Amino acid sequence: MILTITDETFTGEVIHKQEIEFETEVVTVQEIIEKRVIQEVEKYNSKAHDKFKGLVEPTQTEKTLNARQPKQRKLVDSEKQVYVALDAFKKNGFFVLVDNLQVDSLEQQVQLKAQTIVSFVKLTPLIGG
Repeated sequence: MILTITDETFTGEVIHKQEIEFETEVVTVQEIIEKRVIQEVEKYNSKAHDKFKGLVEPTQTEKTLNARQPKQRKLVDSEKQVYVALDAFKKNGFFVLVDNLQVDSLEQQVQLKAQTIVSFVKLTPLIGG
């Protein structure tokens, strides 16, 4: 099952769209966040000169170290980024909407359909890592 994920502003403007594939049609909100973050980190780590653009960003220290040594840039740790993203969700750092309905629990199950859209609405800049 392929899921469409969007990043939106608080006013509803879509600023980023991506697709994530799941093996099953029923997943939890936590699984959606984890898979999204892991996919973003893998994409970033596979490209030598891209700036990291994800749900949560590496710390300023990591950015500074990477900026000084672009040829030997440090890879972003996906496990650490998942932890930061899940913690940010718990602390209302961003909202998750499934088909325009807000979810409030990481354990909440989502029935995926071909037209399901999951939207992430960031409330504050997220820094982690």
